[in-house]
Amino acid sequence: MNDNYIYSIGLMSGTSLDGLDIVYVKFHKKDYSDFEIIHSNTIKYSEFWEARLKNSIHLDTELLSVLDYDYGQYLGNKTQEFISKNKITSLDFIASHGHTVLHQPDNGITFQVGDGQQIYNVTNCTTVSDFRTQDVQLGGQGAPLVPIGDRILFSEYEACVNLGGFANISYEYGDNRIAFDICPVNIVMNYYSKKIGLDYDDKGIIASKGSVHEGLLKDLNSLDYYSRKPPKSLGLEWVFRYVYPLFDDYKLDVEDVLRTFIEHTAQQISIIIHPFNNVLFTGGGVYNDFLLKRIQIHSKTQIILPPDDIINYKEALIFSLLGVLKIHEKINCLSSVTGAKINHSSGKIFNQNISD
Repeated sequence: MNDNYIYSIGLMSGTSLDGLDIVYVKFHKKDYSDFEIIHSNTIKYSEFWEARLKNSIHLDTELLSVLDYDYGQYLGNKTQEFISKNKITSLDFIASHGHTVLHQPDNGITFQVGDGQQIYNVTNCTTVSDFRTQDVQLGGQGAPLVPIGDRILFSEYEACVNLGGFANISYEYGDNRIAFDICPVNIVMNYYSKKIGLDYDDKGIIASKGSVHEGLLKDLNSLDYYSRKPPKSLGLEWVFRYVYPLFDDYKLDVEDVLRTFIEHTAQQISIIIHPFNNVLFTGGGVYNDFLLKRIQIHSKTQIILPPDDIINYKEALIFSLLGVLKIHEKINCLSSVTGAKINHSSGKIFNQNISD
């Protein structure tokens, strides 16, 4: 083992339920921007786990506690399999985002299932999790958390956009990092793709065959969230409350739903990236060629796509970094991003086996 490096595993599950992202990363102890993703994998959820996570928003407190425990065991087992498969011998800790079930920061609520204690119990490796709760307790949005990683790892770009379940952006403004969720992306597109038997709209081909419904597009663009100033963030509950009912009102074919929604997404993203000369784009949404084409049509900003391992695993990579920062009690949550009272080091560390 090279003592100049810290070795970690990062776990990330996004709201679009694409699967569990796992990365094995090394960071130089004196310069975290000197990093390498050594191994990576996405584990597609079984129908059982996809259904449990998808329906978790409707569970009561007791059943949420059961899911928290069970999903923590699931994460521990999948991490252990990843360690064994890749013959990993140098590992300092595991950092897990968990899977967001509830996110209502304005009501003081955020909850990610995937009990860090269970991950530790299965792997016997120090685990850092629950990165959002402390920030909400400090008056913040608890999201987004990736911007500190954008600042440390990808400072050469004027801004960073991730196209996942939601699109989010981060950038420097004066001495502060500013970041917020722009709009939903894959969470909506995958939802409607599944209505016609597909996991997702590959390259945006189905959307490209549809027509834009101007009335629906106007309604989407008029949603109150878009006129609010950051800090602000989106959650699954917001989509169910404000977005899906609009589509229900119009009763469109899936092709037209997807086409209209891509136009909405492209317009919202282009408005936000307009001031920048170059923007790093990551996340599964960058493989939607039609979406990227529409964004580029609406904006003159240069869109930069990094190598596939960064596109696919940037968030898991950055949660590994958040774990590094937490273990060393360094700031990993920026008040300028989340609206919390102070910058702080968020997350809980599990390093003892506690029996059930």
